[in-house]
Amino acid sequence: MRAAAVADAAAPNAAVAAQNAAVAAPLLDVQGLDVVFRTARGTVAASRGVSLALGAGETLGLVGESGSGKSVLCRAVLRLLPSPPAQVNATRLAFDGIDLLALPEARMRALRGTSIAMVFQNPMTALSPLWPVGDQVTEGLRVHRGLGRAQAREVGIELLRRTGIPDPAKRYADLPWQWSGGMLQRAVIAMATACGPRLLLADEPTTALDVTIQAQILALLAELQHETGMALVLVSHDIGVVAQTCDRIAVMYAGQVVETGPTAAVFGAPRHPYTQGLMRSTPRVDRVEGRLAAIPGQPPDLAQPPAGCAFAPRCAVASDACRATAPVLRPVAAGHASACLFPERLG
Repeated sequence: MRAAAVADAAAPNAAVAAQNAAVAAPLLDVQGLDVVFRTARGTVAASRGVSLALGAGETLGLVGESGSGKSVLCRAVLRLLPSPPAQVNATRLAFDGIDLLALPEARMRALRGTSIAMVFQNPMTALSPLWPVGDQVTEGLRVHRGLGRAQAREVGIELLRRTGIPDPAKRYADLPWQWSGGMLQRAVIAMATACGPRLLLADEPTTALDVTIQAQILALLAELQHETGMALVLVSHDIGVVAQTCDRIAVMYAGQVVETGPTAAVFGAPRHPYTQGLMRSTPRVDRVEGRLAAIPGQPPDLAQPPAGCAFAPRCAVASDACRATAPVLRPVAAGHASACLFPERLG
């Protein structure tokens, strides 16, 4: 059995083809994405062979610990990583059939904020403290749509109203420090969706918000998606948030996708020990438990990644084969893939 599993891991990655086949005419198509940073410590591999596909109107959740490569992936799609120190390579990185890596910078700038937009992780730092919130929300409308200041203000007020800002005409000229964290999060969502993007990359849009505001933000994203049909990549380390909002999930660890599939399938029967660890460390209201089970150890140093499975040092079921052979995604069920040599060992 062990020899067969190792042979399967060395075989061509059929899981990538199956994933793309499950998404008819993918809007976002990422295959073999590598992102490395040249640092004083050497080369740091922040993304290693990441492959995923996302269809129009679909919601994909990216889950993993801090440092697993989720934000780097989003910034690589938008080509926002400075080079140097970053170097981005991919077998394919395409949006609606357009090769993003080959696109001239002028055309890439035209895509950012119009066809592809991003909600950055911290609204406190995503907005300039010296510029009125309303003007920042409507900057894309003036730059990409050519609206005058008065017309942009009119549209901006409606955007703020749609995202739940009270008395938007009065608050339009406020500076960011005059707004709460929840209001600023709504402002950056209004800014990102102002030009009607077809793909929205939302990087931890509910970080540091209380549960009530978090629920409102998630409902707002769902409403905007329903109205416009945009695709959504939701980055989060919160299993509960992803479970209630996403059609499919990609679990990332040490710069790699280690499990992917329909959300219900992945959470219902996880086939990677890291996914199991994340779920066991998440509190649940439907059962009474003692202390939550923490994942032991620390993620690997990406400047010196291990030869075999990156999760092997923290895995309770790892064997010598796991420490020697780097696994690849392989199908474990319809549309469900895992980068584990021995998924059958997981109960």
